[in-house]
Amino acid sequence: MQLQEVLEQKVKEGVQAIFGVQLSSVEFQPTRKDFQGDVTVVVFPMLRMLKGNPVQIGNQIGEYLENHVDEVSMYNVVKGFLNLVISEKYYIEFFNAICSQKNYGYAKGNTKDAIMVEYSSPNTNKPLHLGHIRNNLLGYSVAEILKAAGHKVYKTQIINDRGIHICKSMLAWQKFGDGETPESSGLKGDHLVGKYYVAFDQAYKAEIAELVAKGMQKDLAEKGAPILVEAQEMLRKWEAGNDEIVALWKKMNGWVYEGFDTTYKNMGVDFDTLYYESDTYLLGRDVVKDGLEKGVFFKKDDGSVWIDLTDEGLDEKIVLRSDGTAVYMTQDIGTAIQRVTDFPDINGMVYTVGNEQDYHFKVLFLILKKLGYSWAGKLHHLSYGMVDLPSGKMKSREGTVVDADDLMDSMTQTAASISEELGKLEGYSDKEKQKLYKTIGLGALKYYILKVDPKKRILFNPEESVDFQGNTGPFIQYTYARIQSILRKADDMAITNAFETTLELHQKEKELLKQVQLFPETVQMAAEQYSPALIANYTYDLVKEFNSFYQQVSILGEPNETKRQFRVQLAKKVGGVIQNAFRLLGVEVPERM
Repeated sequence: MQLQEVLEQKVKEGVQAIFGVQLSSVEFQPTRKDFQGDVTVVVFPMLRMLKGNPVQIGNQIGEYLENHVDEVSMYNVVKGFLNLVISEKYYIEFFNAICSQKNYGYAKGNTKDAIMVEYSSPNTNKPLHLGHIRNNLLGYSVAEILKAAGHKVYKTQIINDRGIHICKSMLAWQKFGDGETPESSGLKGDHLVGKYYVAFDQAYKAEIAELVAKGMQKDLAEKGAPILVEAQEMLRKWEAGNDEIVALWKKMNGWVYEGFDTTYKNMGVDFDTLYYESDTYLLGRDVVKDGLEKGVFFKKDDGSVWIDLTDEGLDEKIVLRSDGTAVYMTQDIGTAIQRVTDFPDINGMVYTVGNEQDYHFKVLFLILKKLGYSWAGKLHHLSYGMVDLPSGKMKSREGTVVDADDLMDSMTQTAASISEELGKLEGYSDKEKQKLYKTIGLGALKYYILKVDPKKRILFNPEESVDFQGNTGPFIQYTYARIQSILRKADDMAITNAFETTLELHQKEKELLKQVQLFPETVQMAAEQYSPALIANYTYDLVKEFNSFYQQVSILGEPNETKRQFRVQLAKKVGGVIQNAFRLLGVEVPERM
């Protein structure tokens, strides 16, 4: 049982014994730094049920806890706050219990619902960009956190491999490509296809300008530009199964998938299963027709099918066009149902999609509830804000996006430049240096993005992210490497994994243990809130506490052998927690820096 659970139970027992009142809950918070104590019981909420002075009530409860709870050694009351001092014996017993736990903080086995996490889900007409990086890092990290919290997790994506967007790249390649391939051009396949998406847009704008110059209204020119009409015709041929168009579609998408795979590998993310829009875009039509018979949907005079969500504060939403063709909502309804059919143990899904789709997912989740699916109440839209750069917004069709591959390479180079300036790499081979630069650069990128609450918009500053001071990935990586250096120097020391409860703790040791103790709780909170930011900022707080400990307490220089062993083991455990926490963020930690 966790300490807070023990304390809550005993506070309730004490209130019942002293005042004859049964509390439903007890509010705790960490004790403020300027007061003595480790855990604080907030008395004020109890005044709804207990009559009297909050200081007097706090003292009565504190006296009861001091006499009835072994873990409480002292107490003090400040206004309506009961500050409890937890015994050193408790912290040593806690440390002995976790000392040899390799995956401390992670749940043992799959004890909770299976959840599918969707992320990435790119279009096949362009490479992944900075926005995709935030999407992938968030989705992957949330999946890892859910696993650590005890869920079975399936990672997936739906690849948007059909539609007018890919036809634009295909048509431009036919017109301007002269048979160019990834091999002949030396470009990654996704970059090559993206090049022709930009080429289409340039040709399209030139045709619009020409038509407008001849006297056509701009809106008519935008609809009637010959190259757009050709792309629309290509899409119709694809949907009709034209052999030549389908073959070209397969070839160019194949180039893109090879490019995506390389990017995902470099980014350190993976998937358990893939869905393709070309396979799923017709899904949902039968579900809609069945829902129409049950009265979930209604048909308008033109034959289109809608759902009325005005009672839920939304509006009417189309789910089938008048010609019977599906819209995106129809596809998403069918895909969700198909996923549960493919993985029957799923009892929840997380969709990692930008906040511009907030309304879409409100509608989707409501529709699935109205269709009667029990798991529909456990669907979550992991909505996130855009990522901006100091240079401004990005536009794919104009070729002004920040390419994911280029950014990751740039982060590695930035890490190399700063590391060389700091001069910390004596004795490293060139191969070791390059590996370290990549570890630092990607760690900086991932941490900078994941430390921010997903809902917030980010202004990403590459150089700021690679700072070796402050709340950054490299600062935390450097602390981990420092701990490994301590452990290498202590390698010949006889180490014990169990310490006598009579061992006196330095205040800095106790503060560090308190921070270590919060890790399992933080993992559970991060899973409940789908927030890697909680893990990132917990790790920063842990590292700050360790560095304060390191500066004020001698570790290897401690003359008392038992205390020296304890401090080495404590440093080792902190290093293990940093590694476990960063693993949930997809960030590697270096043994040396």
